[in-house]
Amino acid sequence: MSPLKETIGQTINLIQDGKDIFSNQYVILTLTFAAFFYIRRLQQRTGWMLLNPILIAIVLIIVYLKVTGVSFEVYKQGAQLIDFWLKPAVVALGVPLYLQLDAIKRLWFPIVMSQLVGCLVGIVSVVLVAKLCEAPPVIILSMASKSVTTPIAMEVTQSLGGIPSLTAAVVVITGIIGALVGFRTLSIGHVSSPIAQGLSMGAASHAVGASTAMAYSSKYGAFASLGITLNGIFTALLTPTVLRLMGII
Repeated sequence: MSPLKETIGQTINLIQDGKDIFSNQYVILTLTFAAFFYIRRLQQRTGWMLLNPILIAIVLIIVYLKVTGVSFEVYKQGAQLIDFWLKPAVVALGVPLYLQLDAIKRLWFPIVMSQLVGCLVGIVSVVLVAKLCEAPPVIILSMASKSVTTPIAMEVTQSLGGIPSLTAAVVVITGIIGALVGFRTLSIGHVSSPIAQGLSMGAASHAVGASTAMAYSSKYGAFASLGITLNGIFTALLTPTVLRLMGII
C-alpha cells in the first residue's frame, strides 16, 4: 500500500473513531448532565432568570448535534437512561406531597376548584389566542393541552387528531416560560401563599415549574406536584368537551 493511501486510510479511521466517540452513550449522558449542572450552578450564582438550565442545555445539545453530525435518533437512544429515571423521579414527588397531607385534606375543596378553573382557563385562553392568530384547527388541537406534563399532553393531542411532536415542543416552551417568570408574576399579583404559588406553578408549567418550586422549598414543590396531577387529570377529561363547545371539533 502506498504511503498516500495509508495516510488517507488512517485519516478516515480517525474520523470514524471521532464520530463513534461523539455518539457514545456515556459521552452523550455526560454532556447532558454536565450542561444542566453547570448552567444551574451559574444561574444560582448570578440569579439571572434567563440562565434557565433546561433552556440553555437544550441549545447546547442542539449545537453539539449540529457540529458533530450526530442524529437526534442516536442522541435519544444514548440518553434513554434519562427517560428511564424520569418515571421514578415523578413518583418521588409523592414524598413531599405525603408530608403535606394534612393541609391537603383540610383544603381539598378550594384546591380542586382552583385546579378545575385553572385547567379551563388554560385550555380556553390558548384556543382563543390561536383562533385570533387564524391558526388552522390541527395547530389549535395540538396546543390545547400545553400546560400539562408531556406524556399526558401528547396522548390528549393524539386522541384529538393533532400533532404530538408539536405538542411536546409547546409543552417544553410553556414550562420554560413558567420557570422564568412564574414566581415573579405571582409576586406582582400579590400571591404570597406557598400553597397557592406551588399549585399555580404546577398547573401552569407542569414538571419544569415544579422543579423550580422545589428549589424554593419542599412545601412549594409538594403543591406544585399536586397541581401537575390535578391539572393533568382535568385536562385529559375536559379538553375534548371544551374544544367541542368552542366549535373546534
